[in-house]
Amino acid sequence: MAKKKALGRGLSALLENAENISRPKPLEEGSIGNVAGSIAMLKISQIEANPFQPRNNFKKSPLEELSKSITEYGIIQPVTVRMIASARYQLISGERRFRASQLAGLTEIPAYIRKADDQTMLEMALVENIQREDLDAIEVAISYQRLIEECKLTQESLSNKIGKNRSTVTNYLRLLKLPAEIQIGIIEKEISMGHARALVSLTDGDFQLELFNRAIKEGLSVRQVEQLAKGKKSNSSQNNRPTLSFELQKKSDKLKSVFGSDTSLKLKDSGQGKIEIPFKSEAQLKEILVLLNL
Repeated sequence: MAKKKALGRGLSALLENAENISRPKPLEEGSIGNVAGSIAMLKISQIEANPFQPRNNFKKSPLEELSKSITEYGIIQPVTVRMIASARYQLISGERRFRASQLAGLTEIPAYIRKADDQTMLEMALVENIQREDLDAIEVAISYQRLIEECKLTQESLSNKIGKNRSTVTNYLRLLKLPAEIQIGIIEKEISMGHARALVSLTDGDFQLELFNRAIKEGLSVRQVEQLAKGKKSNSSQNNRPTLSFELQKKSDKLKSVFGSDTSLKLKDSGQGKIEIPFKSEAQLKEILVLLNL
């Protein structure tokens, strides 16, 4: 599978002074980052880990999974570094991405470059530019995450600064938990924010990707993806019954429209199943019988 470019057109627009960079550019030897948040391709050999990193233990398996994802799709969210000497940088955030990139054999990595004393400038630029209408959902989520990690904000204080509900902030941040392939799908507008919110509610990673690919291939609406995701979660809690196919899901929706929202179509692995049509009174039962021509 060809490797996609994870860094899209709008990523450079996250900061006011990014000078319309459409993709990370390599720095010349000895060059110094000009502004807070400028994006460049840095040699991994130029970057050193943060000695004050509170997290020292990184589980091997998730790190290997991230490394494979980076090998296939590239790095969606650049690391953040600060200049400590000529052509020398120190990590501020992105330790896992940095280590996984080393594991993947990369020689350079995209990075936001910050000066040591530019936190206020960074915060102001990020808050201002989050309001831009041309940012995709992943770029907004990355901006929120940077404000929380680098400017030491809580979700509550962040929501106050940008004038958004905390639930809105939380929903965007959750997108960064999606697999890289789905994040790229959001960036490239293959699916909408509504699709993504339905997908992120799933805990089964394989089904997440399966439903993502189906949504693109079959042109599923947000509502259809929500129903399939809800069906998966319901089935997982009820003896792990399989998710209904798209055609059966349409039949199930038709039954609900005729007999009421409590009507259900259930299917087992063996192919056996049942249709349940609950009723609350004898009069309602008679109406159901009429509809069934009984």
